Amino acid sequence: MPTYRDEVVVLRTHKLGEADRIVTLLSRRHGKIRAVAKGVRRTSSRFGARLEPFMVADVQLYQGRSLDIVQQAESLGAYGAEIATHYERYTAASAMVETADRLNEAEATPQQYLLLVGGLRSLARGDHAARSILDSYLLRAMAMSGWAPGLDDCARCGLPGPHDAFVAQLGGMVCGDCAPVGSVRVDLGTTRLLQSLIAGEWDRVDAATEAATAAASGLVAAYAQWHLERGIRSLQHVRTEPAPPQDVRL
Repeated sequence: MPTYRDEVVVLRTHKLGEADRIVTLLSRRHGKIRAVAKGVRRTSSRFGARLEPFMVADVQLYQGRSLDIVQQAESLGAYGAEIATHYERYTAASAMVETADRLNEAEATPQQYLLLVGGLRSLARGDHAARSILDSYLLRAMAMSGWAPGLDDCARCGLPGPHDAFVAQLGGMVCGDCAPVGSVRVDLGTTRLLQSLIAGEWDRVDAATEAATAAASGLVAAYAQWHLERGIRSLQHVRTEPAPPQDVRL
């Protein structure tokens, strides 16, 4: 059928001509989609605001030769406004949609779609620290793509753990014999936090110390960027520590 419907998350947009946009979407049933949204940059557009990054929508598309065409869009999750007004949420969401955009067609599954929607919803509501939501998303997205980090037994030789060296290139935690010289040493609390992030044990994640949270974030970023083979540009803007208090003077 040349016309089809699907639920989508808007990953990014590009201007096209004077009034149109090219939108990149992660859909529930059709993987990643690139489509033209005609006239959405005009103030009279009926659905332009529904096709901004971080928005979740039910769309009707016409199948084109190279790019599909968005015919209708109904909002399912208006998360953009709540995310865009908070720096930590915005940078975390940007890294999440950039990661989703790196997925190839075989990896852009319904499970990846639902994971991203859940992460954006949690960011918009402020359920947990934005960086922790991002770290959990990255670990789960990697696991769904077949790149789950080894966090107990040695990722290289299988020696039972726990171990205290993390090497992204070798797949996670490794034993002393497998760890290259200069490997990052990780304390048991940080290892347990990584396990809680991937398992969604939010009571433990929220109770973690700032030091463990920052250390885990660094490991997650290194692991994700290694397996995606190029850097996630948005990560450089994500804070690994709480924002300093503002100096308010009356």
